[in-house]
Amino acid sequence: MHNSGSILFLIVLSFVSLLLSWYVYQGIRTLLDQSANPLGRTVIFLLYWLLAVTYMVCVVLSFSTIFREGEITGYAQMGLNMFLTVTITQVTIIVFLLGEDIVRSLQGMSNYFIGNLSPEQRYIPQRRKFISQVAFAVAAIPFAGFVYGIIKGKYNFKVFRQTLYFEDLPDAFDGFTITQLSDIHAGSFKDVDAVQKGINLAKAQNSDLFVFTGDLINVHAQEVSPFVDLLKEIKAPYGQYSILGNHDYGDYTEWPSQADKVKNFSQLKSSHAAMGFRLMLDEHIPIEKDGQRLQLLGVENWGLGFKSTGDLEKALKGVDDRDFKILLSHDPTHWEAIVKKHPKKIHLTLSGHTHGMQMGIETPVGRWSPAQFRYPHWAGLAEEAGRYLYVNRGFGFHAFAGRVGIWPEITVITLKKKVA
Repeated sequence: MHNSGSILFLIVLSFVSLLLSWYVYQGIRTLLDQSANPLGRTVIFLLYWLLAVTYMVCVVLSFSTIFREGEITGYAQMGLNMFLTVTITQVTIIVFLLGEDIVRSLQGMSNYFIGNLSPEQRYIPQRRKFISQVAFAVAAIPFAGFVYGIIKGKYNFKVFRQTLYFEDLPDAFDGFTITQLSDIHAGSFKDVDAVQKGINLAKAQNSDLFVFTGDLINVHAQEVSPFVDLLKEIKAPYGQYSILGNHDYGDYTEWPSQADKVKNFSQLKSSHAAMGFRLMLDEHIPIEKDGQRLQLLGVENWGLGFKSTGDLEKALKGVDDRDFKILLSHDPTHWEAIVKKHPKKIHLTLSGHTHGMQMGIETPVGRWSPAQFRYPHWAGLAEEAGRYLYVNRGFGFHAFAGRVGIWPEITVITLKKKVA
């Protein structure tokens, strides 16, 4: 049952969808004005608005399904994919059309106030066909990007490598490697063979230690069942360790009873064991090599604006201040708010959660993603006073079933002894 807020949202969504479609059609009209075939223009007009209204209805029904069921699955996910693809394409076109309209309006105002022009000359200039051509040509780039991201990009697994240097790293761990996965969101996967390729790529790194930093599922524990045998193939000489993310608690749906929610959570934790992952719940485990050790800490989810059950103090209890420490914490805001300022130095924090919003641009000279408006550190490496944070871009995807420019990540971190 929709509440008043949901209904209002759907009304606004419908209005905005039609408004964007109307504005885009102004560009189409400009391209068609040169045509001498009125019948052809009428047919295009009818086809365009038939598609526009059909699209709007599909999107409204998709969001309505999300509100009703409390989850993004099946039909609703397809609608969300369509909404993002079409909306971003439309906005790209409108940027050009709106820019031209502003210039045309200023020219019209200027013409109106020039006294030596005749009344016929005091007009707003017509749209130029060239601007509309440029608008649609440029908009084809994000449209193609989203189509690729939905079909292929979400399985375009990439290995990101990072070497970190520490003066107080124990000598035995010089060159020690860690493979990190995060945000698998198993319920979103539909192509088992594609997932197998990603797992094979993670296995091929042959790292000393494997860690998973949360969000194994979207909501239901059984989502991971088809992938347990694949994930249990990941082995590392010094073990496989995991933590929970905000999605793993089953908070994003309504359960028939509290007992069902507890059962789901228990099943989720059992899945970690079935995959050979040692699930860490606000605790530390020493990783020993050649008589030396580092401390691996893992906390439950702690995030600004999200579930914050993680207890760092509990995880640190009994850890020597002089120990080299690596923390697994799902949400990078934990590092920003607490970890980097903690009296006990935690050398490296490994997080995920953001997915880099699954869309953006990353180049050797710069990067951009909508994630940056929510997270100070949304992907890759951050450092402050010798304390490092690495944010994994996520192995899977959620809500938007695609990735555009922000590819699914397998992280490989190499620890090195810094020579003074």
